[in-house]
Amino acid sequence: MPLRPTKWLIRLLMLWFFLAIAAIWLEQAGEIWLIAGACLATLLVSDGTLAFSVKNPIVTRKIPGRFAVSVESEVTLRVANNAKRFLHLSVYDGLPGNADCELLPWRGSIKGGGYVDVTYRVTLHERGEQFFDQTHLLLTSPLGLWSRRTKGGQEDLVKVYPNYQPVLRFALMAMAHRQEQTGIIRKNRAGLSRDFHQLRDYQFGDSLSQIDWKASSKRRSLISRDFQEQLDQSVILMLDCGRRMRTLDGEVSQFDHCLNSMLLVSYVALRQGDHVGILSFGGTERWLPPVKGGHAMTTVLNHLYDYETSPFPSDFSEAAERLLRHQQRRAMVVVLTNLRGEDGDELVEPLRKLRQKHVVVLASLRESGVDKVLNNEVANFDGALGYLAAQDYSSERERVLANLRSHGVVALDESAQRFPVALANRYLDTRETI
Repeated sequence: MPLRPTKWLIRLLMLWFFLAIAAIWLEQAGEIWLIAGACLATLLVSDGTLAFSVKNPIVTRKIPGRFAVSVESEVTLRVANNAKRFLHLSVYDGLPGNADCELLPWRGSIKGGGYVDVTYRVTLHERGEQFFDQTHLLLTSPLGLWSRRTKGGQEDLVKVYPNYQPVLRFALMAMAHRQEQTGIIRKNRAGLSRDFHQLRDYQFGDSLSQIDWKASSKRRSLISRDFQEQLDQSVILMLDCGRRMRTLDGEVSQFDHCLNSMLLVSYVALRQGDHVGILSFGGTERWLPPVKGGHAMTTVLNHLYDYETSPFPSDFSEAAERLLRHQQRRAMVVVLTNLRGEDGDELVEPLRKLRQKHVVVLASLRESGVDKVLNNEVANFDGALGYLAAQDYSSERERVLANLRSHGVVALDESAQRFPVALANRYLDTRETI
């Protein structure tokens, strides 16, 4: 229904209804009631007709260049009145279904030929592409008895990225030489898996392996070799998008916890001068060839922002075959998943094949709920059953992890809270062996 009554019309109708009640006892009130009814009907028809003559305002929407999931952003609507008379209206934007907003609806008046900027705050709770519909408008008729619903402006398709503010915080700390506050530990391993840089005089504390004995004999004083980090290495992040990653850990899915960790590792790796590539499996099969350089982080974000889990199981064998086809050069391969005890050979054999050509790291995100059950005091029979089930679940995972380590796979098993920094530390340690 394009027209709806305003509160003023409802009040007039109520007044007319009370006149009808009075007309039951007072004859004169009956005449007044009939005259009032005729006048009211005339006003309703006239104002209803005029309501359709009210010009629709012009609406333009100003949105941020990008949105971050669960982060508040500002959107501005400019509503311009092209008519000569005042326009009374209500404004509500066509938000995506998962959005929360403040300061809407907006109600007010716009003078003839003028405009108003309506700014509101919105929070989008799902990553990927989100859709803003046209702006919803409720225009009041000239006499204020009717309001007409209409839409204005354009539809907008926006991109909602993972919340990478923690990554920026790590970046600022690193720039301020405060890496000890991030929890990321950079171990000094001079001469190990590094490129030769230069010869220099021996300094107290240099290891024997650093001494260049040939140069020392010629110089007749100890000369040490100086090394620099190997650059231009490749890190391939293999992300499990299967149904196992849908489990919630707190208010965030394990999949999103892994995404945040990937962003941190990508940032650290790019700062080290390495290439970063991404391969997804488990219903979402995508491949980002290794990238490097100043704009590489933007490329990674644009590739990851719309990743979603699927209802399908994870096929580790197929994922390993795909990676071996895509990545010929030796690299560090980081597999991010939620390890299950029943994985067994289904996981061990593919990673063993990858291990023949690459350095393989299995990063498993452990459910915090299991840790909570194991750390709680057992107070009753149900608690004992829960404890035994959690203990059995953890033991199965440990057996799989031990099997992987026996095949040369670097295995990491951490809770969501510790996962990002633990993975970054493991990357820095493991890259020395590439």
